[in-house]
Amino acid sequence: MSERIDFHSAAPAGMKALGGVYSYLAQTDLPLTLLELLFLRISQINGCAYCIDLHTKALNKSGMGWDKIVLTQVWHESGTLFSDKEKAALHWAECLTLIAQQGAPDACYDTLKAQFSEKEIVDLNIAIGLMNTYNRMAVSLKKLPASANQS
Repeated sequence: MSERIDFHSAAPAGMKALGGVYSYLAQTDLPLTLLELLFLRISQINGCAYCIDLHTKALNKSGMGWDKIVLTQVWHESGTLFSDKEKAALHWAECLTLIAQQGAPDACYDTLKAQFSEKEIVDLNIAIGLMNTYNRMAVSLKKLPASANQS
C-alpha cells in the first residue's frame, strides 16, 4: 500500500486548523489520557492503522498499561479495568462514530450526563468529531502508520 496524498503537504492550512482544534482540546478539563483512549477506540472502529499506531504509543508513553490499551476494543467486557467515567465516554464515542447506524440514544447520553458536565460533553463531541475527521483523512488517503516504516 502506498500513500495517495500527503495531506499535510497538500493542505497545510487545513491541517493546521485541525491542529488548532486539538490544541483547544488539550486546554480543556478533559484528561489527555481520556482523549487518547477515545481517539484509540474511534480509530479501531474506523480501521485507521495510522491512528491506532499513534494513539496506542501515546497511551503507553503516558503510563497506561498494555493490558488496558489492548482491551480498549472490548472495554465493555473488561470488568473494572475501565472507570465509570471512561466507560461512559467510550460508549458515547462509539455511538457518535456509528451515529448513522444507531443514532445517539437517550440511555447512552444519560450515562454520559451522569459523569460529565455540559461543557465536558460538548468538548467530548468536539474530540470525537475531530478524530473521525482525522481517521477519514488517513484511511481514504492511505496514510501509513509509523510502525510500518520500521524494518
